[in-house]
Amino acid sequence: MFDFLGVNITGMPKTCSFDFLKWSFKLLFATVKSMGYIVKYRPNLIFGTGGYVSAPMLFAGILTNTPVVIHECDAVAGKVTKLIAPFAKSVSCAFESATENIKSNNLHVNGNPVREEFLSIDRYHARQKWNLKDKLTIMVMGGSQGAKKINSVLVQCLKKIFKKYDVQIIHQTGLKNYDETVKELKKVFPVYTENSQYIVRPYFKKMYLPMIASDIAVSRAGSLSISEICVSGLASILIPYPYAAADHQRKNAKEMEELGASLYLDDADCTPEAFMEKLEEVINNTQKMIELQNNAKKLVKYDATKNIVEQIKAVVK
Repeated sequence: MFDFLGVNITGMPKTCSFDFLKWSFKLLFATVKSMGYIVKYRPNLIFGTGGYVSAPMLFAGILTNTPVVIHECDAVAGKVTKLIAPFAKSVSCAFESATENIKSNNLHVNGNPVREEFLSIDRYHARQKWNLKDKLTIMVMGGSQGAKKINSVLVQCLKKIFKKYDVQIIHQTGLKNYDETVKELKKVFPVYTENSQYIVRPYFKKMYLPMIASDIAVSRAGSLSISEICVSGLASILIPYPYAAADHQRKNAKEMEELGASLYLDDADCTPEAFMEKLEEVINNTQKMIELQNNAKKLVKYDATKNIVEQIKAVVK
């Protein structure tokens, strides 16, 4: 077991204001605290995944001449990655597109690591474990935290979906949105408790099972969610969270769309009508669904974890 050592840092304000000045001091103090950790524990290497959370420790690593390796999870490199990369010993990227704005002499495209469980079972056996029928299955989720907008739009569409199509829907609401979603279900789709083709839960501990059991995913566009969608071989409709740092979810979703691995729906345009239109674009066109699934699978780098570890080991030697 390892001790958890925290630093106090938040996302950078988007405008140059008094809040930005306060944040600058917070970053300074967090970096100094991180330097104290480095002096005390003398790590052989510092590994970060970009973003404001890792910034103080990465800056501290550079200032104390401690080797730094950084992994960029998203399709477009974030500010911290671009700033740190020239000073890092090695840089890893999940997407080829992220390398365009990174300056590094030791840059590797490794993909994002995914849990081994995603490779341990196929669709047929995943459905058996859930007592699901072997028919078209749709997974709707908003990342680990859920998504209020996606939950609400899906609930409004359920009656129409089940009237038109013989499908199964697995719905992860997110812990904080579950009660509100159930209230809306009772108003809009009160028979949901009697419908065995609709499974709604706040969260799935073994997330790999419902994902692998599905054919289509409707999701936010966080980098790890996308990686799990790809390794599960799902056709997807990505609805990026509009307030993500540096708008990285929209960039991820657009990259997936350009690669022919997903359909894109902007959060601002996510009405029940637009949602149904995108969903039917996949349901009504089996060839399109298979194309999206195959293109998603092509993006998977199955050796991502091994390659990142080897990259780290090469720096430590």
